[in-house]
Amino acid sequence: MTSLVRHVTFDCADAYRLAAFWAEALGGTVSKEDEPDDPEVLVEAEGIGLLFIQVPEGKAVKNRIHLDLQPQDRTRDEEADRLVALGATLLADHRLPDGRGWLTLADIEGNEFCVERSAAERARTQ
Repeated sequence: MTSLVRHVTFDCADAYRLAAFWAEALGGTVSKEDEPDDPEVLVEAEGIGLLFIQVPEGKAVKNRIHLDLQPQDRTRDEEADRLVALGATLLADHRLPDGRGWLTLADIEGNEFCVERSAAERARTQ
């Protein structure tokens, strides 16, 4: 038997605050067992569990792994705007004139992630 990925885990400065951002971003929920001062906080969203663990050291370099988000009910650009309104920062624009490409953002603690085109946008440009 093979292993399954149970969670994707992030080291962070404020576990509850970062978990709340990602719960909102993914339409998920912070575990009912977790509270604002907890050093470990779990977010459960459709298809993924994200675990945030408070560590004393700060983020120093670019992520070696990141999440790629594909909006389900809005366009890539609408989703990026929504995430920026939640506190994310636009880092790089990799959109191409033909509509392909992605946007690189950072969450509220500087962890990079990408927003890709929705399935509907992909279907229009194939």
